[in-house]
Amino acid sequence: MKRWQSREQRKELLLNLVQIPSVTGSISEVEIPKYIVEQINKLEYFQLNEGHVRLYPTDDGRQLVTALVKRDPQVKKTVILVSHFDVVDVQDYGSWKEKAFHAQELTELFYSSKQDMPLQVQKDMEQGRWLFGRGTMDMKCGLVMHMSMLEKAALGELDGNVLLLAVPDEEANSVGMRAAVPALLELAREFELEYQVVLNSEPMFARYPGDLNQYIYTGSIGKILPGFLCYGKETHVGEPFSGLNANLMASQVTCEMELNTEFCEVVEGEVTPPPTNLIQMDLKEEYSVQIPHRAVTLFNLFLYERSMTELQELLVTAATRAAGQIEQSYKQQSERFSRLEKSKPGEVEVKVKTFSELMEYATEVYGTNKVQEVIQTVTAARGDKDDRDATISLVDEIAILCKDLAPMIVVFFAPPFYPAISSRNHPLVEKVVKDMVDYAKVVHGLEWLEQNYFGGISDLSYAGLQFPVDQMSPLVNNMPLWNQGYSLPLKEMEEFDVPVLNIGPVGRDAHKWTERLDEDYAFDILPDVLEVAIKKLLK
Repeated sequence: MKRWQSREQRKELLLNLVQIPSVTGSISEVEIPKYIVEQINKLEYFQLNEGHVRLYPTDDGRQLVTALVKRDPQVKKTVILVSHFDVVDVQDYGSWKEKAFHAQELTELFYSSKQDMPLQVQKDMEQGRWLFGRGTMDMKCGLVMHMSMLEKAALGELDGNVLLLAVPDEEANSVGMRAAVPALLELAREFELEYQVVLNSEPMFARYPGDLNQYIYTGSIGKILPGFLCYGKETHVGEPFSGLNANLMASQVTCEMELNTEFCEVVEGEVTPPPTNLIQMDLKEEYSVQIPHRAVTLFNLFLYERSMTELQELLVTAATRAAGQIEQSYKQQSERFSRLEKSKPGEVEVKVKTFSELMEYATEVYGTNKVQEVIQTVTAARGDKDDRDATISLVDEIAILCKDLAPMIVVFFAPPFYPAISSRNHPLVEKVVKDMVDYAKVVHGLEWLEQNYFGGISDLSYAGLQFPVDQMSPLVNNMPLWNQGYSLPLKEMEEFDVPVLNIGPVGRDAHKWTERLDEDYAFDILPDVLEVAIKKLLK
């Protein structure tokens, strides 16, 4: 009996998966892999081939799923189907959050009050059938389609091997995919697999508000989180010119970085969005009339082809410009105040250091043992701090140790890091994309546009490295948490190095309460184009 080959069967599986509230970091995220394995094991092929479905643990107690169909021992060509089963939380649903994981019920509710929905949602509802609910488009639909393709392979309808990979934590730190790369290498050796491509089915993402185009992606955008710890000089609020307020410093850095198009990259007409601030705060732990003399500001920064060395140089240049603006502003205000009070104006000099330079200074002045003691103390006291907060704490404590360098701006990186990846020039991917664009047009009347980079950030980033491992040292040396709770399997990624492709459903409003999936595309068109694409990739 076929389980996930009809429209109705696929929709039922999607509704069942959505009903599991697998929010990143939740108990349900830990439980859902067991449900996926349970469903896959109902297929006859896996009952006859024990050990072809596996659960691999991550370092933090979560699990990822692999399921391999290899019907002919002599066949090595393999397509990896990757998806994630975690979702973002549902606070944005407000009074509807109890129904956010009950997609059919929520959809009926929204259709019954269509006139109260946002205008673009109303337009969509008038022109097609949409399924609402958290995870419908991002990305449990993709997981359903991959399970359907896995069944096709198990039934002998695909020539070649198909390996399903379903991972946790894509919405946060990609713990699952980072753990998956070594596992995939292990599976390749054990079963003599030659990976042709990593095929993702993330939903199509709008490039701009109102974008209704449909895309096929040959890569995924990179993302990095640069931070600037601003260490000023403490003083009483009654003597502000005796110190330097770190909030002023951080604000100046933010003015320098926010939407700075010098950081934008253009590749074949595609442009990375400029950096934007994600965290800015001072590091005072309680109220007092001492000015905040330590503050931090962190930015989201997208990448295409820029090297780590070039990026570090740009960040240091931006921090140096900010330091100059701080010095100039301080001097101007000090001179104006001195004329009012008939006093001598003061000046400040703000140094700029990378975290690795700060560590070198700390080690030289205080010794390796003292520096390691500070790191171990911070690490031991981490508690439930996330990677960003833990990073800030570590930089802060090393900066406190080296406070004689203040005022200073310390440039560092915080997790997560998603390397950019693009397979647009890979011969197999080039040919299959061209064929699929033609197929989509001729058979389904669709105008697919090829995009070099999926803009929504995805686990495809870990399918390889576009730079040699030794060129990643600016990242490794300036990320305080590297090997202190966070790292990437760089050598394994370099060895893995498999081309990537993304063919996914049509959806709207990922991470919003209006998240919705185009049912007709998802359950009728997508299974067909995925099957054709997989056959071409395995040819």
